Amino acid sequence: MVAALLAWKKRFYRMNVFAHVEGLIRASLSAMQDAGTLPKEIDVSAIEAESPRDKSHGDFATNAAMVLAKKAGMKPRDIAEALKVRMEAFEDVAKADVAGPGFLNITFKPEFWQSMVATIVQAGDLFGRADVGGDAKTNVEYVSANPTGPMHVGHCRGAVFGDALARLLEFAGFDVTREYYINDAGGQVDVLARSAFLRYREALGEDIGEIPEGLYPGEYLKPVGAALAEAFGEKLLEQDEADWMPVVRGKAIDMMMVMIREDLAALNIHHDVFFSEASLKCNGRDRISEAIDALKARGLIYEGVLPKPKGHEDEEWEEREQLLFRSTEFGDDVDRAIAKSDGSYTYFAGDIAYHFDKLQRGFTHLINVFGADHIGYIKRMKSAVAALSDNKAEFDIKVCQLVKLFRGGEPVRMSKRSGTFVTLRDVVEEVGRDPVRFMMLYRKNDAPLDFDFAKVTEQSKDNPVFYVQYAHARSASVFRNAAEAFEGLDTSKEALMQADLSKLTDPGEIELIKMISAFPRLIEGAARAHEPHRLAFYLYEVANALHSQWARGNDSPQLRFIAQGDTGMTMARLAMIAATQQVISSGLGVLGVEAPDAMR
Repeated sequence: MVAALLAWKKRFYRMNVFAHVEGLIRASLSAMQDAGTLPKEIDVSAIEAESPRDKSHGDFATNAAMVLAKKAGMKPRDIAEALKVRMEAFEDVAKADVAGPGFLNITFKPEFWQSMVATIVQAGDLFGRADVGGDAKTNVEYVSANPTGPMHVGHCRGAVFGDALARLLEFAGFDVTREYYINDAGGQVDVLARSAFLRYREALGEDIGEIPEGLYPGEYLKPVGAALAEAFGEKLLEQDEADWMPVVRGKAIDMMMVMIREDLAALNIHHDVFFSEASLKCNGRDRISEAIDALKARGLIYEGVLPKPKGHEDEEWEEREQLLFRSTEFGDDVDRAIAKSDGSYTYFAGDIAYHFDKLQRGFTHLINVFGADHIGYIKRMKSAVAALSDNKAEFDIKVCQLVKLFRGGEPVRMSKRSGTFVTLRDVVEEVGRDPVRFMMLYRKNDAPLDFDFAKVTEQSKDNPVFYVQYAHARSASVFRNAAEAFEGLDTSKEALMQADLSKLTDPGEIELIKMISAFPRLIEGAARAHEPHRLAFYLYEVANALHSQWARGNDSPQLRFIAQGDTGMTMARLAMIAATQQVISSGLGVLGVEAPDAMR
């Protein structure tokens, strides 16, 4: 029973029309090798199929002939002509055309596309899932904001991007761990503690006046002060800073992390691991030294003097010997300091240790999501991971550019809560979780993003999240209307799979089916590239195709999804709608956005 279920799942993991076409192409090339048309020693396993840029050229295109020509010692067109004959022998293929220097454009019969509707309906939630990840242990680290206050809109984009990427990778077969790195060991948390201690004094009745420059002024620290006052009374006032600092710092960090978790939960973002920077050196263990020792064992640590940074005046620069990491051996611009002249570790040393810990936990794929202000840190981190893993770990750093907020075209600058920045919670409470998540993904992560409060709440085609969710809701309404039009109509999965799909002949219907059939390839490509925005764009295109076909039915009654008096045609189109709805639902699920059955 279990084996049968796994085999069934694997079948639909493979239900990728591009993989199917590539299989036919490779089978044809192998047959050509057996026939002596191609040399047998040529490897044809990497041949791929793509969508032609011009849809009039066919359904698929391959440059196999040009890729193999040099190795085969043949002209590309000669290979393409021979491949054309082989491809046209397959039952599903309507025709194959040789174009240009040796491209082969392939067109499939309508019957093939019609059958895809039943395939998608039968697969259900499994359609589009892939196994390209091979269960590789993958760590996606995102947000990792300093625990010094509430999440602001600058964190929002990275949070949504990281969560959507984790969901996408899971959907594509990776074993994903979502991780948050708590920066709780640097000077900023000491500033947090002093700021919280000021609020503690305030909670005890002291008039603290204006918050001194250099401390955090946000009122979000008042609850921390109140909690300290309740727990300790005036006891902390009697202590020196060295004594109260660890107590206040720990309480403040704990309460800030509760706030951060709640902020993220408002976006339905939940991490599996919260890793404390302070834990790198605790309980008698120094993992920073362990990581440095690992690099020393590889001959990558030395005492040296760094060159004067660009922009420094001569009188400002002081040459001093430091402990350095040979990051230039791994593509960095300069070697990097890991210990200062006084012997204390640099921030980079802590990051090295943290990533060393990830590798020791068995992760083979590491992905970090950085803000735009960390771009200069990328090369040194990549060099460190390459050195620590002997170039075996796959490490990618994705940068999320800034978000600019607008309301009706006018910039939004202030927060109703903090007075200095717009919080993540402000944005979610005003427009809702789904618009925030979708719109944060409706542009490539490394491009600036404009977020307009008015635009994302419009009910129009110009609002992508509404347009896509409405497509799902419209699909659900078609089934409700069909139930009213045909009393007792069976629209179960089994009944839809038995529909006469040969009735789906309209070009708009075939185009919609082709589009939803591409979902598995879209997932694989987006997962490999670590680009969830591709899915957001794709869902908008699918929604547009569905809405367009609906509109055509308004003008031409014979194209309506519910064909009055014609149960057979209605069932065929309901099957098409169910398949489309399934793709939209799965896609929105990967993005972490609701797929509603009705919209108000």
